[in-house]
Amino acid sequence: RYEDDNQRVYKSIPICFPEHWPHDLNYSARSVGNRGTFEALPSDANGNYCALLLLRPDDVLASANCDPKVLREYFDTQFAQFSALLDDDVINDVAKKGASTLPSFRFAGGRHHEGGRTVILGDCVHTVKPYFGLGANTALEDVKILSQILESIPDLEKNINQAPPEFTKQRAADSRALVKISRGMDRPGKIGTMRFVLPLILDSMFNKMAPKVFGPSMFGMFQKQGVSFTQIQRKKRLDRLMQSVVIATILSSIGMGLGYSTKALARSLG
Repeated sequence: RYEDDNQRVYKSIPICFPEHWPHDLNYSARSVGNRGTFEALPSDANGNYCALLLLRPDDVLASANCDPKVLREYFDTQFAQFSALLDDDVINDVAKKGASTLPSFRFAGGRHHEGGRTVILGDCVHTVKPYFGLGANTALEDVKILSQILESIPDLEKNINQAPPEFTKQRAADSRALVKISRGMDRPGKIGTMRFVLPLILDSMFNKMAPKVFGPSMFGMFQKQGVSFTQIQRKKRLDRLMQSVVIATILSSIGMGLGYSTKALARSLG
């Protein structure tokens, strides 16, 4: 279990996007000063979304029965593109409700089974904050992998005790990698924001320059089929190392070039 040094609570908000907006995207916006974040995920193909307003626990807007006028003003100034889609009834309902807490980052360790007939999966073994849809999706992936393991065992009734340790073998390292990756994208303060944004910028630049050498951003890696979280973690570490070497080489070359230019200018001036 990790200490939650970037605590957030949330209020859920139903919202429907216009027909001309894409309905297959996640929408996200952050307010000035990082006071709050608005996240919206599609709940169907008709533009109905489930949105979350993420706030710090001590924020006045996180309390139950906060002033709906203050909440509306906050949306108008910080999330104007979404505020126009929320009628007064929705704002009043959101203001009345209390905030819910997010889970902390934790993983169960190196064993995901007990005995020969019990496995643990989903949030029981890898708990993350639901910012990027990784929690539920990874739980479903656990079920899929367990199903594949069961299908692969001959004479299942007699050999079912082979399934639990095999599940641990296939999923334990990934659970650890999932939690570490997710927590790395949730660091507090301005340094945490830079640690989140800068890698996305670097990955985008280097992937465009040399797509066969550098992988896409972390979110792009999440969308790749058949790539485990352990593989993503290793690939991103390798990318960071190669990016650092390239940047250091460029800066060194620039420094050497400036040094030669300075010497040449000094000689020409006597």
